[in-house]
Amino acid sequence: MTPVTCIEDLRALARRRVPRMFYDYVDTGSWTQSTYRANEADFQQLKFRQRVAVDIGQRSTRSTMAGQAVAMPVALAPTGMAGLQHADGEILAARAAERFGVPFTLSTASICSIEDVAAHTHAPFWFQLYVMRDRDFVVRLIERARAAACSALVLTLDLQIQGQRHQDIKNGLSVPPRFTPSSLWAMLSRPRWCAGMLGTPRRNFGNIIGHAKGVNSVAGVAEWTLRQFDPALNWNDVAWIRRLWDGKLILKGVQDAEDAQLALASGADAIVVSNHGGRQLDGAPSSIAALPAIVEAVGERIEVHMDGGIRSGQDVLRARALGARGTYIGRAFLYGLGALGEAGVTRTLEILHKELDLSMAFCGHTDINAVDRSILLPRT
Repeated sequence: MTPVTCIEDLRALARRRVPRMFYDYVDTGSWTQSTYRANEADFQQLKFRQRVAVDIGQRSTRSTMAGQAVAMPVALAPTGMAGLQHADGEILAARAAERFGVPFTLSTASICSIEDVAAHTHAPFWFQLYVMRDRDFVVRLIERARAAACSALVLTLDLQIQGQRHQDIKNGLSVPPRFTPSSLWAMLSRPRWCAGMLGTPRRNFGNIIGHAKGVNSVAGVAEWTLRQFDPALNWNDVAWIRRLWDGKLILKGVQDAEDAQLALASGADAIVVSNHGGRQLDGAPSSIAALPAIVEAVGERIEVHMDGGIRSGQDVLRARALGARGTYIGRAFLYGLGALGEAGVTRTLEILHKELDLSMAFCGHTDINAVDRSILLPRT
């Protein structure tokens, strides 16, 4: 096999190994996909200021995110249905993150359950929460996360309603998936993927089936999901969750400085500048474009993270330069997972770390915590 040297190599390999409907679920955005594309493209507008004749012999990318020590300022983002990119996907990704020393965030919409991941890992992981109309279910999810010793709760605020993703509709990707002759053939043409799925009992929504009222099978998930995302979610609900959860609380989906101020007032520990990977409001600014105004609005009073479009360690460095204390990768690690399973997630992290370390050194820095806007050239 050709050596894997960058995230694009993993993406190309995942495309060959993951059935189309599940690959497209990861690799597309909403409507015209302009925000999805801008998330990546806007990083390239930020040019580095290279320095020379600086002692860069001893370097460190170690930092903290939400009070947790990390090998580099990167966390694995919560991603729905990661267990359909590769069998037992969430467990494999969590194990890879644990070994590397970065946080893993489990989605409410995961295939492997909170309990599955906790049983197969040793380090605490983070849990991402969607607020559903069934508030008892939300309370039980929080209790399950607490019982699993999750060290942070990541509350997603930007999925009160769902943006339209044309490719998912065309592929029949619903909850649960609607299988057609073409989608079944796409799965059968991926024997490695099929073998993995046949070899695991984890093929359903582990956090929902058997836990939500009246949902005891995959068939019941569809109707439940359609009526459960809550368009009435507001800052009073955030305050309610803050009272329920006494650990680290991270608010994900902030794109506006005014909302960042409200997040600060809510008592959260960190916010994630995010447009849901370009999967919600098409035409919204990229995350890296939105980041500086939010950092300026809240200063050092709350920790600011960001996700969206990170495909290299250089992107991590650019985000750090613009004030993000931490970054999240979604598609990047899913490409690795779909391509090579647990080893692919590890390879993703290795690639990002090497690119981050070398690029930091070229900019004349030896400690990621000392990086600031001065490593970037002024925009012309």
